[in-house]
Formats: sequence, C-alpha cells, structure tokens
Amino acid sequence: MTNELQHALKVLKQKQWIDLTHTFGPDSPYFSAFEPAKFQTLFTHNDGFFAQNFSFPGQYGTHLDAPIHFVRNTRYLEELELQELVLPLVVIDKSGEAAANHDYSLSVADILAFEAEHGEIEPDTFVALRTDWSKRWPDQVKMDNKDEQGNSHSPGWSLAALKFLYEEREIKAVGHETFDTDAAVDFQKNGALVGEYYVLEQDSYQVELLTNLDQLPAKGAFIFNIVPKAEKASGFPVRSFAVLP
Repeated sequence: MTNELQHALKVLKQKQWIDLTHTFGPDSPYFSAFEPAKFQTLFTHNDGFFAQNFSFPGQYGTHLDAPIHFVRNTRYLEELELQELVLPLVVIDKSGEAAANHDYSLSVADILAFEAEHGEIEPDTFVALRTDWSKRWPDQVKMDNKDEQGNSHSPGWSLAALKFLYEEREIKAVGHETFDTDAAVDFQKNGALVGEYYVLEQDSYQVELLTNLDQLPAKGAFIFNIVPKAEKASGFPVRSFAVLP
C-alpha cells in the first residue's frame, strides 16, 4: 500500500529538476579577499582507491551563508533546521535591467510591480534575484566586472527591498547570482555590505552564486539547499536545486 511519502516522491520524480549550482574548482571565480581553492590527490586507483584533499573558504562557489557569517552570537551552519533548507521559491527576474545597468539594485517598487503581475509573495518563501550574472561564470574578470579605476560593478538587492521582503512579506531566505548581496556600487558608497548584514541579522540564511535561474518560473517551484554539516561553520558550498511545478 502506497503511503503519503511514497506518493510525494513519485510526484517529485515526475517533475523537472534544475541544478542551481556551479561546479567549482581551483580555476573557478572566487571572492577577492580569498585565495583560490586547492584540490590535491592523496591516493589514486593504483593505490587501491581514489581520494582527494580539498582546501577552500566556506564561502566558495555556490554557497550558503549562515547568520554567524556576519552577525555575532547567531546560528552556525549546523544549527539551521532541515525544514528551512527546503522552501517555496520565488524568482524576481531583473536580468534585462541588470544587462542595461550593471549597478542595478532591486527596489521596493520592483517588488510591487512583480506582485502586481504574479501575486503577493507569500511568507516563509525563498526569494531569488535573477540577473543572469551567472552567465559570466567561469570568467573571473567578467564576474568582477571592474572599471579602469578598479571598482567592481555588479547588481544586487537594495536594503529597502530586503527590509520590505523580511518585514512586510516575512520571507525565509534569499539568493542571488553574484558574489555579494549588495550591488557593488552600494558597497562602495556605504563602505560595508549593509544588505548582507541585514539578511543574516534576521536569523536568516542566503545562497550566493546561484545559476540557471533563467530556467525557473516566477512562482511555483521549490528550492532544496543541501549543505554539509560542518562544525561551527559560517558557510559552506551548497548543492542547490529546484523542482518545477
């Protein structure tokens, strides 16, 4: 006799699954404050088995940031609840705006326009900002997008938009395709990642460097964020994927 879980799995298997995660390695783009990843072969099949050693920051490749990443006395990665890692997914598409303006920052007006078309964003959802910045991967120069003065230009969330989503819509988490939550121009203006701090201050998490958001609907999909349970970790590379409705 089929139980509810078996039926649910059967339904899920019939749906389309989209990988939202970049493959990363020693030659992949990385945040400027870090060193590149190092992959070392420890044993080969000639030794009887294949094993490797991996060295990289927790915030590397497509990764999940726990609240402790920016905010003292908050939760580590291991303290995130399992049910927080599987959420209804909302995708706000601003790829056209980001292509026209690399300093684009999502506004509250943008969110209200999205809701006018797709309906109000429900509580306890994961909201992803699509900018198609992930199409620049795996080119470090294109991801950084620096001008002649060495200043980066990349899109992101405005603080006002994040406050609206968390305080008015009571969302659970956010994600984006860039290295940082904030648009690069906002970081340069504020001298800090105020948007990223705000997100993590809400006892929330975020996923950075997502990809394939262009294959998702505005609403109806679910996101799964499968991440190792490293002890006292501020973040770790994640395997994020979506199941379409």
